[in-house]
Amino acid sequence: MRFATRANGTTDGELILISRDGARCLPLGARWPNLLHAITEWDALLDDAAAVSTKLESGTGDNVDHAALLAPLPRTWQWLDGSAFANHGVLMQKAFDHPPIETDLPLMYQGMSHRFLAPLEDVALPTEADCIDFEGEFGIVTDDVPMGCSAQDAMGHIRLILLINDWSLRAVAPAEMKTGFGWIQAKPACSAAPIAITPDELGDSWRDGRVCLPLRVEVNGAWFGHPSGDAMGYGFHELIAHAARTRALCAGTIIGSGTVSDADFKRVGSTCISERRAIEMIEHGHALTPFLRFGDQVRMQAGESENLFGELNQKVVQWVA
Repeated sequence: MRFATRANGTTDGELILISRDGARCLPLGARWPNLLHAITEWDALLDDAAAVSTKLESGTGDNVDHAALLAPLPRTWQWLDGSAFANHGVLMQKAFDHPPIETDLPLMYQGMSHRFLAPLEDVALPTEADCIDFEGEFGIVTDDVPMGCSAQDAMGHIRLILLINDWSLRAVAPAEMKTGFGWIQAKPACSAAPIAITPDELGDSWRDGRVCLPLRVEVNGAWFGHPSGDAMGYGFHELIAHAARTRALCAGTIIGSGTVSDADFKRVGSTCISERRAIEMIEHGHALTPFLRFGDQVRMQAGESENLFGELNQKVVQWVA
């Protein structure tokens, strides 16, 4: 099933179901006012959603107003972002002469979760001097996960899959990393594509806890990259188990894959500017690709033609107090 959130004047929006062809939608009704509430009663939600889905596929429903769609979860209880693509880390270490991180555990940090930007919303940031970057990622939404959950059991706690742009300010990040306390200023609000899908919607493209689809990125209408999520070093079930080792995860927790990256980067490109700049530094001794300027447009979608998540298409603008 394909869930989305429509603006209705409330913080969490109105939960709707999208038809398989993406053309029509219907609300889930008063029992399920928004996704943040509904994720806590998943089995009951699916029972009601099945009836709504039957109506949608028979041709009933409103036309989808894409401008009214918010992030599927405009806010949630927890956002944990991984860095599960080994190639990305290797390139960054080589370009900046950083020693490898000595761990066999997944990399993960806890980020800002009280706001996820809408898929067509302008991204307002203070200054171009912060070196504005995007990061194309896949993400999952869990139900309640008990502490100590195994990776095998964690597969059963993956309820929805998302497409995310994890905005990053590269000039700010190094100073924050040196403190050892994690990111605050370097990680503004993420954006999310409008449709959150259940894993079965991916069919054979959902394998071993991985979204095995290309994530296509364009900047100002020009291709930037389309690496596939199947190069992920840890599956989402393994990221859940890592996060839940010493604490339970509440329903509505979002876990990100980190920047989608592939060792065949010369053919498939990248999903963030920093990685492309790292490749240029390795090959030419200096970076050539600039970071984003105000007015630049970044577009993301998953798959060649499926477009299961809808699209992220956002302009970077200057924040004004």
